[in-house]
Amino acid sequence: MTGFVEPVVLTGEQWVRLEPLTAAHAPEIIEASASVRELWFTSAPTPETAQEWIDGRLAVQHPQTGLTFVVRDADGTLVGSSSYCNVDPANRRLEIGYTWYVPAVRRTGVNTECKLLLLTHAFEQLGCVAVEFRTHFFNSTSRTAIERLGAKLDGVLRSHQVLPDGSRRDTVVYSILDVEWLAVRNNLRFRLGG
Repeated sequence: MTGFVEPVVLTGEQWVRLEPLTAAHAPEIIEASASVRELWFTSAPTPETAQEWIDGRLAVQHPQTGLTFVVRDADGTLVGSSSYCNVDPANRRLEIGYTWYVPAVRRTGVNTECKLLLLTHAFEQLGCVAVEFRTHFFNSTSRTAIERLGAKLDGVLRSHQVLPDGSRRDTVVYSILDVEWLAVRNNLRFRLGG
């Protein structure tokens, strides 16, 4: 299979290693998800929903549509996940989303290095012209993290999705363009101390 987002392992210099998700990761995801606090506005797995989450991510994992990575810390422990999703090869665009981490690695360099690796691959290997991030309007933690990366606010999609409980999600959309990438890359490297 060849396509836009071929499976690849991405290794950082200090904090993380990203591996394409496989069914074999299930025991580690179940274990990691035990410490993840379920929030009403996110889709992070729990031990009870982990297999369903894995099956769902694998169902949309194809070189033309998306690729989910597990995130390992410097010790090799699975500490979260992030995905290339809503891939649009014809327009050289994709979204980075479905990101979750165990509490122990939040507010460390894990997310910064993870996003540096994903963005570097997207802009420098895949030739993306834009990388998008989307989050729930009420997910202020995610919005702050996305803004710290250097992404710019594109807008809010009002009543964008109907959630399982019947509430409506306003989706906040951010992006980084290829012409902004060098400055964003420099900022991420600076934040990582290099």
